[in-house]
Amino acid sequence: MSLAAAPAGSIDWARIRADFPLLSRQVHGKPLVYFDSANTGQKPAAVIEATDDFYRRHNANVSRAVHMLGTEATEAYEGARRKLAAHLNVRANELVLTSGTTFAINLVAYSWALPRLQPGDAILVTRMEHHANIVPWQLVAERTGATIKVADITPDGALDLDALQAAMTADVRLLAVTHVSNVLGTVNPVRDICRMARKRGIVTVVDGSQALPHMPVDVAAIGCDFYALTGHKMCGPTGTGALWARGEHLEAMPPFLGGGEMIREVRFEGTVFNDPPHRFEAGTPNIAGHVGLGAAVDYLGAIGMAHVAAREAELLAHLTGEMRKVDGLRIIGNAPEKAAVVSFLVEGAHAHDLATLLDLEGVAVRSGHHCAHPLMAWIGVPATCRASLAFYNTHAEIEAFMGALSKVRKLLC
Repeated sequence: MSLAAAPAGSIDWARIRADFPLLSRQVHGKPLVYFDSANTGQKPAAVIEATDDFYRRHNANVSRAVHMLGTEATEAYEGARRKLAAHLNVRANELVLTSGTTFAINLVAYSWALPRLQPGDAILVTRMEHHANIVPWQLVAERTGATIKVADITPDGALDLDALQAAMTADVRLLAVTHVSNVLGTVNPVRDICRMARKRGIVTVVDGSQALPHMPVDVAAIGCDFYALTGHKMCGPTGTGALWARGEHLEAMPPFLGGGEMIREVRFEGTVFNDPPHRFEAGTPNIAGHVGLGAAVDYLGAIGMAHVAAREAELLAHLTGEMRKVDGLRIIGNAPEKAAVVSFLVEGAHAHDLATLLDLEGVAVRSGHHCAHPLMAWIGVPATCRASLAFYNTHAEIEAFMGALSKVRKLLC
């Protein structure tokens, strides 16, 4: 029986954890407790081996050579595109392979928004966005005369849907929203949001970086216009990702970068561009990385994303329950729908000091503004600590984290 067909309770999570070589190492002489998967996910052996195998046995450039290695490389690269498309329930010819979400959103900003926006138009973003879903829109707004509008959030860290709907005024051409907040863990109802926007003729861009690692994602059902994702957060190699876009948008968008592979014919008098998605993939791509991402999709599919979501919900409930028992500890973000991300502060301790001392206990958490300065300003703090879980974490690690946190608090507070 495959993992995907197995009941959730029958999955051997200890065996799955053993697939991740790095998780067995020690840090400062202590067993590693890796609670920083929102920053980057760890890689199973299958992904590492797929990347290694490409370089050892199949390394060649894609779509350029007729020799066997070139054919193998192209098939492996395009095979990864097909795997990822099936994982998202979209068509492969609408999926542009990129270096990650940042590149994907910039592609939309410069190839879709820049030629279309003008003075009087508005771009609507939310208070909880990552810088990658803010800064490109600011740059486009500066060049087109458009303005940026911000939809606010509730005190518990949920998106204020009434305020968002009220902000969808006639001047709004584009809405950029995160599927899951990298700071708050909030899972936004993007399907409902996109439906509201579509009724008003607003184009939607969804940042899926923090959603793909945690839950099943059916992009077709969401109903957005663009969906951006990052491979390294979902067990794939760094420097990988994708942009899904509706076919009609891709057909109407000019190239973002010029060079090889994105062309049909080049003359000094002018160039005929390739069809999407290759029109937007100039130059030699991260072939081995995307082959590894294809292996990551296979790996996650074998487990089943519904099982991943259930496992992480169980771990999140345990971690949150334990942290709420700690005097002086404040959890930032308590929306009803959350992914396995917990930002927190401890009274009397700076986030950076807390993270540094936790590292000495073998615990890896992130501290800082998490590329979300506007959200930090809204919270009223310069930085938080963030413990982010994945399905390969354990209940024993949560207990170890709590023990380390108790020890560190005594030193700082």
